[in-house]
Amino acid sequence: MVSLIIGNKGSGKTKRLIAMINDAVAKSIGTVVCIEKSPLLTYEVTHKARLIETERFDVEGCDAFYGMVCGIIAQDHDITEIFVDATFKIVGRDYDEFANLIKKLSKVSEENETDIVFTVSEDEEKLPAALFDYAKKI
Repeated sequence: MVSLIIGNKGSGKTKRLIAMINDAVAKSIGTVVCIEKSPLLTYEVTHKARLIETERFDVEGCDAFYGMVCGIIAQDHDITEIFVDATFKIVGRDYDEFANLIKKLSKVSEENETDIVFTVSEDEEKLPAALFDYAKKI
């Protein structure tokens, strides 16, 4: 399942995500992955989660991000959750392209039984309605 934590800057999305990551690690029997643009969460997220910074691999845009996530899942079949912080800093602000990314990742998530959670810095009303056909707001 793909889920979105939506809100403007300063609304507590990242704090909520950190709590979800640490909780998932405590409960998961598999691997928990946290993807971020740059290493900002290193000291907030338990060392038991796999932290990956996209800027280390020059990942920018929806296509590159999709490939990265698919590669991560293909490499480790025990991944139970993937958490993504600062989504639009990684994939850009083309909302229709983002909706298409979510559609594709929804299928990958379901087929591999891996939950994916994104933080999205935007007003919900500005996001395309099609986005919510494949992702739920939490």
